[in-house]
Amino acid sequence: MSNVTDNSKSKGSSEAALDENVLQVERRDYTDLAPTDRPRSQSLDGFDDIYTDIVDYIIRCTHKIWDERDIGLIYSHYTHNCVLYGTTGTIYNREDIVRDTIQRLVSFPERRGMGTQVIWNGNDKDGFYTSHLVTGSGRHTQYGHLGQPTGKPFVSRTIADCMIHRNKIYREWVVADQMAIIKQLGLDPHHFAMRTAQQKFEAGLTSLDIGENRRFIGQTPPAEKPDLSLAHNDVEAQTIEMLHEVFTKRMFGRIAQDYAPNAQYHGPLMLELYGVAAIIHQHLGLIGSLPDASYEIQHVASNPCEEGGTKVAVRWVMEGHHLGYGILSELGDPTGKRVQVMGMSHYHWKDGKIVDEWNVYDQLSLLVQVKLGQLAEAE
Repeated sequence: MSNVTDNSKSKGSSEAALDENVLQVERRDYTDLAPTDRPRSQSLDGFDDIYTDIVDYIIRCTHKIWDERDIGLIYSHYTHNCVLYGTTGTIYNREDIVRDTIQRLVSFPERRGMGTQVIWNGNDKDGFYTSHLVTGSGRHTQYGHLGQPTGKPFVSRTIADCMIHRNKIYREWVVADQMAIIKQLGLDPHHFAMRTAQQKFEAGLTSLDIGENRRFIGQTPPAEKPDLSLAHNDVEAQTIEMLHEVFTKRMFGRIAQDYAPNAQYHGPLMLELYGVAAIIHQHLGLIGSLPDASYEIQHVASNPCEEGGTKVAVRWVMEGHHLGYGILSELGDPTGKRVQVMGMSHYHWKDGKIVDEWNVYDQLSLLVQVKLGQLAEAE
């Protein structure tokens, strides 16, 4: 993606998004998002003729691959050497993405993934970046990677961030709330976490990341000011500043300043919470479980919203040790094991306040990391 800062359209600015009349997801049915008679409203050099804008592209091709089972579309929509970063490992080629998609669909033939929103920036010259929030639902009706079918229904959230150039995704980050599915199906998360950890341990891995904790440099306190170089506009800068105050400086009171009193929180395990006090507790509880964790923002994008205000997408990572008690209750008593949290969040700012937050990370991947550390220790 381009790092040029003087080209507002390359950064997907509010003005560019409005001028180009790019579709938005929230108020539209799928047939409106994947039209048959809509003229192209955005420059998409190199993209298939069927796509009218970048949101149509990501919604339509995802639907065709996952819901219509046109899995082979991956061959024309992913580069052969694409890299897909997941919460329990990384895929480095297109063929493995095809294989992984088939395996996931085997267990859930009734699964439907409904686009909740797409936040994007970029252009067809430098490349696009999309952050696609999906609400998936279905039933566990077939034998597959989760074992014998339970027949139970499930609902979970996933956010997939994609880097796209000329019709092909060449890099993708996927955070799927697998723990929500496991819990709703009544399965034992420790069984599946240990199975995954054992496979990785036998392959020679002792952790899913390497390096020292990045929270402090030497013995200095947290940085007073955040790095705003990722921000493309004022609302993105305000989001970065808020997250720095909360997660780096541990100033959880900032939430009461920046969130509306009746704000809604849509979190992991399909939590639906309301009000500032509940939201503060969620973020306080995440740090409580990983009290030494660093917090790094990796990407920010935003679009004006037809509902009013602006929606902001943030991709982030936390690194730390399981040293305390908090909301990560499936991890049990503190184990001291090192864990990395890959997370993605969407925020809806309106009249200067956050009125909605969608937060996705996967507790099952953290349990895998804890068990992997325990296997390494036992060895």
